[in-house]
Amino acid sequence: MINRIGITLLALMMAIIGGNAKNPYKKCFGQLPFAMSEVKAPKIPNRRAVLDNGGDYRERLCTEVLQSAIDQLAAEGGGHVVLRPGVWLTGPIVLRSNIDLHLEQGAVLQFAADESLYPLVKTSFEGLDTRRCQSPISGLNLENVSITGQGVIDGNGQYWRPVKKSKVTEGHWNNLLAQPGSRELRKGYWVPSESYANGEAKANMNVPEAKSEAEWESMKRFLRPVMVNLVGCKNVLLQGVIFQNSPAWNLHPLMCENIIIDNVLVRNPAYAQNGDALDLESCRNALIVNSKFDAGDDGICIKSGKDADGRRRGRPCENVVVDGCTVFAGHGGFVVGSEMSGGVRNIKVSNCQFVGTDVGLRFKSTRGRGGVVENIYVDGITMTDISTYALTFNMYYGGKSVTEVLAEGGQPQKVEAVPVTEETPIFRNIDIRNVVCHRAGFAMEFNGLPEMPIDGIHLKDIYISAYKDAEFNYSKDITKDNVRIEILKNN
Repeated sequence: MINRIGITLLALMMAIIGGNAKNPYKKCFGQLPFAMSEVKAPKIPNRRAVLDNGGDYRERLCTEVLQSAIDQLAAEGGGHVVLRPGVWLTGPIVLRSNIDLHLEQGAVLQFAADESLYPLVKTSFEGLDTRRCQSPISGLNLENVSITGQGVIDGNGQYWRPVKKSKVTEGHWNNLLAQPGSRELRKGYWVPSESYANGEAKANMNVPEAKSEAEWESMKRFLRPVMVNLVGCKNVLLQGVIFQNSPAWNLHPLMCENIIIDNVLVRNPAYAQNGDALDLESCRNALIVNSKFDAGDDGICIKSGKDADGRRRGRPCENVVVDGCTVFAGHGGFVVGSEMSGGVRNIKVSNCQFVGTDVGLRFKSTRGRGGVVENIYVDGITMTDISTYALTFNMYYGGKSVTEVLAEGGQPQKVEAVPVTEETPIFRNIDIRNVVCHRAGFAMEFNGLPEMPIDGIHLKDIYISAYKDAEFNYSKDITKDNVRIEILKNN
């Protein structure tokens, strides 16, 4: 049921979304080490369409009702589509310009576990132009769009994702094997359907190739979508909502401008394959503040396309402020790469804490990417229980770095230099200071390329307790001021 109310919104919502109050994010732009335009929340008109569940949509889809409310309000010039408390089961929905999707506390928007609802569309995934299933929430070339409130958006990701036995309990694994239509594709690797297995056989990493529509359809479950996919949008706000259980990546703003991600919780199970919390790709002018990320893969990740596709796009991810955020389980706390072929520059990360992530600060790439990563400023990071590296620069993503070979007791092979081309990744001018890390596997690793060493990394006021010391390979102009590493004894 839809209750149409044409009255002025509450003063609080006015202040947050499109009101005349002063910009609450203004303090984020003080004393930045690079020039950046002030980002403000989108201005959303004061109309509302209030949807009252009444228990009607726990078992049947509300897709038509929800999409109609969005489309009708957009046609009138925009406003707030408000979901009252209840469970809202839906297929994919498409946002429009000048629309705020607002979930009141107690509203759970859950996307149905039925691949037939998600048509194949042209998109970009892991930095490559490809096809995937339509995202549960998507928007293309929009202006003034937001998702706000205190509710939950759930992608029903367990329907889509594969699972590695090593990441779950024995009981969980046995329950997976008992699911009809699923199978153990190879030892210790479960896939949810034969359709998924078909895609796995054709994929290079997670991006397959196909010659016909029938071939694409034959592997549809493998083409699991990112949950929230906003492409080419301007003036975007994600605030307050819990985003969880995504089929692939959780939040994926792509080629967007003027983005605020504020006070959200983004979570996936620790075993979620490709379950990145946030992938900000080829975006400009972004704030990521006061938020928590707890995912099965990278937490806060900065990207700009992969290899030739990324270089052809030529859109760097630039002018980004990350402040006051927490990352729990995941492969990395703050991450750049490995898809950084369009470049990454002008990033400030401050006042963050990483608790139990695999890696703290993670910079990754490989030959073939190209792109320049520069002007990254990290100030004020606290880390605890980091299982591998507190800080890593690894230019051998997809293979084993020197540090990894040494850790396994092997002897590293000499890396031969190759000619520098547009495919050579460059990392330079990165300032990291005021970092405290208690209990890491390795303190630091710097593994550059012989033809393009990591260049101009400045480390200041850093304390790390770790079981292994720092390793520096193919790096130059690394300055250290009050950097202390305490080597722990193995129990």
